[in-house]
Amino acid sequence: MNEHWNTTIHPGGKWSGRVGAGKLIRYTALASGANLAMLLYNSRDLTERYNMPDTLKAQHTAHLTKGHVLMSDNGNVMASIVEDSLGWHDPISGYTTRKHTDVKYGITDYQTKRNDWLRSGQDNFIVELVRNGLGTRDLMPPVNWFAKVQCDEQGRMRFNPNHAQAGAFVTMRTEMEVLLVLSNTPNPLDPAGRYPSVPILMEVMPAMPPNADDLCVNFRPENERSFDNTRSYHHLLGT
Repeated sequence: MNEHWNTTIHPGGKWSGRVGAGKLIRYTALASGANLAMLLYNSRDLTERYNMPDTLKAQHTAHLTKGHVLMSDNGNVMASIVEDSLGWHDPISGYTTRKHTDVKYGITDYQTKRNDWLRSGQDNFIVELVRNGLGTRDLMPPVNWFAKVQCDEQGRMRFNPNHAQAGAFVTMRTEMEVLLVLSNTPNPLDPAGRYPSVPILMEVMPAMPPNADDLCVNFRPENERSFDNTRSYHHLLGT
């Protein structure tokens, strides 16, 4: 049995699927200027999902990188970032809407452009959520892998257009069985006037379980408590 699985998410493309606990999921940008928006849910209980405010507040950060974990609204660790070539990923700027995409890149639709029409993060997420028994009420702030957004002293959000080059990668370890929903669409703050064309390689492979010295477990006391919550969750389910 081949334990390594991969797929390429093409520009404007989307993907969703369930991934078991104890897996490594690596995303690699195959060209510069990538942005991969991700929603994350507990596949056993879809009412539990990634919580951006708690994740950032507990880890005293406004960006994500190696050592950080993605916490759920139940205080569990859903996934941990175990490798990162960039050092900064954006959790705060959201996803593109249909209106935003039409205004910025020009109005397109499937009827005239077929598969070349310009999709928004909103379009892609809603389609994949419905496929998995969810809907628009289940949208949330995504993680934007590969994007760097900083706030200046006046609170204005600034996008760094030169942050992610070809070959940049980030790897997360699943700490529970998750439903991933992905959209390869532009960051809403990207100033480029041309719709990005960056394919992203996604790989899934086995992971070693975290040990006592694990960076993600020990990054913050709040992380350790969330890992304890997650161990109790698994123990009570017998998983």
